[in-house]
Amino acid sequence: MSHLAHFAIVVRDYDEAIGFYCGRLGFDLVQDTPLSPFKRWVTVRPPCGGSDAATLLLARADGPDQERVIGDQAGGRVFLFLATDDFARDHAAFVANGVHFVDRPRHEPYGTVAVFVDLYGNRWDLIERQ
Repeated sequence: MSHLAHFAIVVRDYDEAIGFYCGRLGFDLVQDTPLSPFKRWVTVRPPCGGSDAATLLLARADGPDQERVIGDQAGGRVFLFLATDDFARDHAAFVANGVHFVDRPRHEPYGTVAVFVDLYGNRWDLIERQ
């Protein structure tokens, strides 16, 4: 059966993106392979994703059209949803690591959730399902 393998996110710089996703969010660096002097294949994923879990492909912007979407890949809506088995633990760790949340945690019928932004301004949900 087919499955989703990667989600591309346009970034300004590979190393600053790795620093945020791996340093502040605690993601694992799965692969960082040079493809040319200017292009790399860089993938990261949350630490409990397992070897067959989808990864986030950090794709460095190539030209003005791609640079314009950095930080706004979903037109201001939440772009990605990061599921957790312990909202309080992960929320506290993210806050301690300087991750900016745009709202307070709230309890919804589907779970506990709060929106945070990545280093470029893309909106994410941190969510623990009920």
